[in-house]
Amino acid sequence: MEQVTLPERPQPTLTMSSPRPVRDLIAVTLRSSVRLGLATAALFAGTRLGASERIGYHEVRTDASGRIIPWYGKTPAEGYDHVLRRVWNFWITMRNCPNGVPYYLQHQVWKPKEDDPRGLGGDQINMALSSWNLLYGYLGDPAIRDNMRLMADRWMDHGLAPEGDPWGGLPFPYNMEEHSGRYDGDMRAGLGFLQPDKAASFGAELVMLYKMTGERRYLDRAVKIADRLVQNVKPGDKANSPWPFRVNAHTGQVPEERKDTDHLIYRAAYTTNWTGALRLFDGLAALGVGKVDAYRATSRVVTDWLKAYPLRNNRWGPFFEDVSTKDYSDTEINADTLAYYILEHPGWDPDWKAKARGILDWSYRTFANKEAEKWGVIVINEQTAYTVPGNSHTSRHASVELLYAEKTGDTADRDAAMRRLAWATYWVDEDGKNQYPRDDNWLTDGYGDFVRHYLRAMASFPELAPDGQDHLLRTSSVIRSIAYGPREIRYEVFDPESDEMLKLGASDPVRVEGGSMRWDPATRVLRIHSEGRRVVISLRPRP
Repeated sequence: MEQVTLPERPQPTLTMSSPRPVRDLIAVTLRSSVRLGLATAALFAGTRLGASERIGYHEVRTDASGRIIPWYGKTPAEGYDHVLRRVWNFWITMRNCPNGVPYYLQHQVWKPKEDDPRGLGGDQINMALSSWNLLYGYLGDPAIRDNMRLMADRWMDHGLAPEGDPWGGLPFPYNMEEHSGRYDGDMRAGLGFLQPDKAASFGAELVMLYKMTGERRYLDRAVKIADRLVQNVKPGDKANSPWPFRVNAHTGQVPEERKDTDHLIYRAAYTTNWTGALRLFDGLAALGVGKVDAYRATSRVVTDWLKAYPLRNNRWGPFFEDVSTKDYSDTEINADTLAYYILEHPGWDPDWKAKARGILDWSYRTFANKEAEKWGVIVINEQTAYTVPGNSHTSRHASVELLYAEKTGDTADRDAAMRRLAWATYWVDEDGKNQYPRDDNWLTDGYGDFVRHYLRAMASFPELAPDGQDHLLRTSSVIRSIAYGPREIRYEVFDPESDEMLKLGASDPVRVEGGSMRWDPATRVLRIHSEGRRVVISLRPRP
């Protein structure tokens, strides 16, 4: 497929009145540590309102130097924590559709008084599972874990292609009939088509959910998804990724579209969203489940292709379900998600640091948007076919920059990343609805693809987690259960040996059962090396 260079739209002003244009009825178009703590406190000491100027739902607040800070709280940490809790509450209390299914399981856009005609977002469930996994460890609310089961069960029970088909057992990403109660196609390609990249990501999240719940059905489905991907993988080339972006589950047809402007035929044979596939194969191989040798071999095929093509030519599209095949578009999400994976897996490439830096630099050059620059923040556009900054994309780029700073010690972009996180909070209203700038309340960008970026940022720089509260920020395993109390924190992990990091803003640790601890009272960071699956941290409340 030839790359299509689309003309850039004029940079718009930051208002809420210009909706994303609609093309047809069912779809819209494209859419160390102590110093940081002292620095952020000093910035907030001079907080001022931005002369009644507004971003999203709120008046702009700036520090003494005129740079943006979150709309809520005395510190960035308070602001981040506040919006995360509001967003989760909005999600879990969202209304049901007329067929009794939660709204977020049948629609990609929330409307207050009517059901939007568009169906599920392509990666909507995967994104929510990814975020809720982190949020459960952070809050310890059992409703989060229950919601994860609900979403995974719904997709598995009502959305899989017939097992006997060439692409059978993979989930369909879209419900072609709004309230049919089933997922059965692709938003653009139509009935019977699916997206293998979204299926791979679902498999990776199912491995995580198995570790969290112990329910074998999640692992069994992950294995079936992985086996189908192994069966259909190809080496790929410049125009074809190892699996196509869209494919008919029954016939194996890759859809094609003719573009009116150049009269060329474009095939949905290429995407770079394969980080989920890498995670799926990594997870199953580590468990020793399924066809481990085949998983490792297939992972090498994908790795070789990523290194041979997108990491060299920077063609980082497509991703979005509402973008037609003929309208090729490079995306921030594909690029920066791989950068995140590389930073978390430095053994993936000997030159991991340079490769991650190269991706982040490309994303910045390609998607940097200066419309909020007067407040000291450069925000990040969604994709080349829709040059509007996103709450999700800006916060993701920020969180990966912070991870890069943590892993490499290069903090040159740390403060800019924090301002991006601050900007993205403005699109969250007090009731928790989260609007894409100049657009709708998207249940992808505003929820599953939003929460995780703040929690990852806190894990990289615990100063960004709130004082006065206790939170688990990171584990090398998966949290199976966690309960926060004034005198103790109890949690269970999947692996017999693991490492956890907590920010204890409300308490001092007294002792730990089930592991050893390292406590830094200056940063309030507690590190646990778990030597058993169950850990109890005894606490003494701070005076």
